[in-house]
Amino acid sequence: MSRKTRLQNIDGLLNALTIAMNQCSLSENDVNLLNDAVAKLNRLRTKKGLTDKQYKSDVSDIVVLLIRFFNLML
Repeated sequence: MSRKTRLQNIDGLLNALTIAMNQCSLSENDVNLLNDAVAKLNRLRTKKGLTDKQYKSDVSDIVVLLIRFFNLML
């Protein structure tokens, strides 16, 4: 996957998370999970020269945080 595509995907997810955090009433735990996800996405955005394997590993960590967030919402 090209760096440009990766950055577009990261930016889209960051925008969605920012909107969710600003427009929803969330518990402190929910906000902490989303803040962790946003921080990891921002770090991932600045990394250069990642292989697809490294990128997938970092993304999987972010997905785990989002799964925990959505499980708390149920």
